[in-house]
Amino acid sequence: MANSAMNRDRRLPAYRRELGFDPVAWLLARPGPQRWLDIGCGSAHALFEAGDVLSGHARIVGVDLVDYFGGPSRRGVDLVTASVLDWHPDEPFDLITSVHALHYVGDKLTALSRMSSWLTADGRLTANFDASALRDRDGATLGRRLSTALRRNGFDYNARNHRITRIGVGRPVWEFRYLGADAHAGPNYTGQDAVGSHYE
Repeated sequence: MANSAMNRDRRLPAYRRELGFDPVAWLLARPGPQRWLDIGCGSAHALFEAGDVLSGHARIVGVDLVDYFGGPSRRGVDLVTASVLDWHPDEPFDLITSVHALHYVGDKLTALSRMSSWLTADGRLTANFDASALRDRDGATLGRRLSTALRRNGFDYNARNHRITRIGVGRPVWEFRYLGADAHAGPNYTGQDAVGSHYE
């Protein structure tokens, strides 16, 4: 589910601010060729900017639920209209990012599992993630149960800055069963309406 009020026209400085590191610098520090996947890329203007810098060093794929791209695919940048819960890449990625897009996904744990399985052996996944949006059948947050499950499955979650990170490919095994989404959960820490995710 996409929120039309979210900032879909973000540029590269917003990626550095929201993710806590510079994706372009990170890719340039590694031997090419590299592959970068951005989930919820919005207009893809940030990816176009990155493509100009990374030309010949990295291939970029942007995936978004809505065809709201600021231009067609161009050399070094491929754009796909799809859901993170349905799309299947043909190759693994060295870097996977997602800036505020997971707030609008129903089954967030499945999204994390799929993204983790698309990494290379030493690839990096970094995304904005709000653990308080994952709740039980009665609406209570999953709390320590979720924190423990994230650590056990190889994720590092920082509740203060709402970022989740993983290094290396993996296929998480969750103790939770997805029950459904609440599209009327209201604003999250960003101030924008988000989607609640219920598990048991």
